[in-house]
Amino acid sequence: MGNVESVDFDFLRRCSLFGGLTETALEHICTMMLRQRFSAGGIILSEGSVNDRIYFIEHGRVEIAKAGSSEGKPVNRHIVDMASGDTFGEMELIDIQPCEATVRAVEDTVTLSLSNRDLYLVSKFDMKTYALLIMNLARDLSRRLRHTDFLLAKGGSCGFEPGGAPPESAGTA
Repeated sequence: MGNVESVDFDFLRRCSLFGGLTETALEHICTMMLRQRFSAGGIILSEGSVNDRIYFIEHGRVEIAKAGSSEGKPVNRHIVDMASGDTFGEMELIDIQPCEATVRAVEDTVTLSLSNRDLYLVSKFDMKTYALLIMNLARDLSRRLRHTDFLLAKGGSCGFEPGGAPPESAGTA
């Protein structure tokens, strides 16, 4: 179970994953959440490591970077900066694969997170809430993929702005 004594429900309502959830469902989910604090420069997730959690940035800012090479030398490619209200770690939660990138705190950062097991427990407690969480997660991933498609089509990089919203011209609904 979680270690969160109090969560700002307005913050949770701003997180797209919790859109449409009832007050009762949010209260139940809060009992499962894990709050962690990371100092600026601290690694939250390492590329290639195992992760079974989805993270919600409560305060602070993180950078997501992927290892690569340039002219035969190792480099870290900046993917995106994320801030309060953004989420990361959802890919590993779904496909049960190692982390695709490294997540580093750019400034002192506080996260809330839910594990794969927590989501399983939600499914046993309230299937309607679980289904809504999974649909919200699918929508978030679809928006990110749509934005990546837009950027690749125009020949740009695949970085996201904090908040994860693609430009209006990206054709999202």
